[in-house]
Amino acid sequence: MPDLVDLVIATCLIAQPGTCRDQHLYFESYGSLQRCMMEAMPHVAQWSGEHPQWRVVRFHCQFAGNTGRDI
Repeated sequence: MPDLVDLVIATCLIAQPGTCRDQHLYFESYGSLQRCMMEAMPHVAQWSGEHPQWRVVRFHCQFAGNTGRDI
């Protein structure tokens, strides 16, 4: 049974670097959070390409609904 994974992307506006927010991309995964991190780059790149006014600062994976189990 797959787990629901939350890919959290921390972003800041390019024109206003002090304006930052987290973006959440949810998907089902049969793998671990480490695997999510390895597979995250295409998702981060796609999001970044679709939102050129935002700069990705960092990202991480966590199991959705449980912020204590992240990497």
